[in-house]
Amino acid sequence: MSVSGEALRPTCAERKPFMPTDVVMPQMGESIFEGTITKWLKKPGEEVRRDEPLFEISTDKVDAEIPAPASGVLKEIKVNEGATVQVNTVVGVIDADGGVARASGPSARLEEPGHTAPAAPPQPAATAGKTTGGAAATDGGASAKPAAPAPAAAASQPPTPPAGGGPATDVVMPQMGESIFEGTITKWLKKPGERVERDQPLFEISTDKVDAEIPAPVSGVLRDIKVEAGQTVQVNTVVATIGGEGAGAAPAQPAAKPAAAAPPVAAQPPQPSVARASGPSARLEEPGHTEERLRSSPLVRKMAKDNQVDLSQVPGTGLGGRITKQDMEQFLAGGAQRPAQAAPSAPATAARPAAPAPAPLPGEVVPMTPMRKKIAERMVESKRTSAHVHSVYEVDMTRVSAIREREKKSFEQRNNTRLTFTTFFCRAAVNALRKFPIINASVEGDSIRYHRNVNLGIAVALDWGLIVPIIKNAEEKNFLGVQRAMLDLADRARLKKLNPDDVQGGTFTITNPGQFGQMFGLPIILQPQVAIMGIGSIKKQPVVVTDKNGMDSIAIRSICHISLGYDHRVIDGAVADQFLREVAQYLENWDEELG
Repeated sequence: MSVSGEALRPTCAERKPFMPTDVVMPQMGESIFEGTITKWLKKPGEEVRRDEPLFEISTDKVDAEIPAPASGVLKEIKVNEGATVQVNTVVGVIDADGGVARASGPSARLEEPGHTAPAAPPQPAATAGKTTGGAAATDGGASAKPAAPAPAAAASQPPTPPAGGGPATDVVMPQMGESIFEGTITKWLKKPGERVERDQPLFEISTDKVDAEIPAPVSGVLRDIKVEAGQTVQVNTVVATIGGEGAGAAPAQPAAKPAAAAPPVAAQPPQPSVARASGPSARLEEPGHTEERLRSSPLVRKMAKDNQVDLSQVPGTGLGGRITKQDMEQFLAGGAQRPAQAAPSAPATAARPAAPAPAPLPGEVVPMTPMRKKIAERMVESKRTSAHVHSVYEVDMTRVSAIREREKKSFEQRNNTRLTFTTFFCRAAVNALRKFPIINASVEGDSIRYHRNVNLGIAVALDWGLIVPIIKNAEEKNFLGVQRAMLDLADRARLKKLNPDDVQGGTFTITNPGQFGQMFGLPIILQPQVAIMGIGSIKKQPVVVTDKNGMDSIAIRSICHISLGYDHRVIDGAVADQFLREVAQYLENWDEELG
């Protein structure tokens, strides 16, 4: 006697009830308080898995895909595409089925209401291969019929490990700080099929705050790489899978075939882009331009519409060519209407062959690295934000040079660490910052925040860019404490071992271009700080020296030039000069114990 599938299904009373989960507008940064939903990636009634992209948003700072907070069925969309809402606003509701927890493996589909939990391991794969609207098997004989198409269906799902290969473990893009939502894979340290040990560096990433090596979560064989080097993805995105011992290496090649077969499906996104273009958020975009080409926020698109500006004519200085609010303001202030008025006469002049485009100069074109792009974005932003002024001061470092030369060997033997000139400047700067707290401040809108502690940023030059790790609470450390903290941060920066907290929260920065022989530099302020001190090279020079009796003579002294770049919105020139003089006097009359 055959038992029908209906008899196997639990009654409504036996099934766990659906539990609603609110989907909220996330806060994508400390200074961002609203976001615009540009596209829903699911429709009401469709299934969604936890961490699967659910909708796309755009803010004044970033565009992002927002993952689902829970698995279940999208019950309701409360905020339609094109609408702008405050953070923490409920924009949708997911009914989370208790049966989801019974689904096995990363590729298992969410159970539809009324479907039974699989009783044997082979059946989840078959269930996973069914589409959402597929009919359930009604008896034992009927369930055998779908077995033939199952391999083809399974090919579109993530590969399952062969017997003895062990379960696959997802490798995800980690979140390297509360305000970091994406990362760029800069390099894979292993290839598919290679053995990897738990906690062994697997790949390198670059984020808005820090570069780091990411360790493998488990030991095993790297089966496949889902995100290639150079690509930027959201946190918690699966970037690779690691299988168990032995046979786990074999699926690396079959796994690549579905990935290669995927582009025909992924190549259809002319349709998503068309759907996006037809949505409410597309009304401000210029025809014929894709979203990828004109990355901008709803605010920027509204400014473009109100001023009848073609966004394709606005150069974007944001990450990935994103057009920022400042770009629009600068474009409008520079006469946005004049290029539009000149456009009608362009065909007449364009018809002349007298002005051909210049031939490109010979040489190699290399794309900017993610770190280089971030540095460029930050520097341009700082020059726009702060009213930069620089002061330069000459310091007689003869006393400090003599002390360092005399104490260097014993200091290193006693403390097992190097004795550098930079630490002398750090200690002198901390002393001066306590006397002139405005130099240690930051700007918040129309207010000035005076920081209680001195979080000293030390610029570290790397082969691939520049990074500024922070010595937290530097005023509480003695000379030896600052020296050790500085060398530790510099070493970890070069080894890509810094944590996000190591590069956040700075209140004042010191950069030392003098180590490369530069007389002095005029550095750019690191936002939201209001000042940065540059250290020039220390060189012996003939100078005029006046003794206590007023007699002048020429002597050989060790001279260094220090500079201060400061924000003239909040710091006056007189205060900046007094600060530099305080630093110079501390160094010229050094009497601090080295430890």
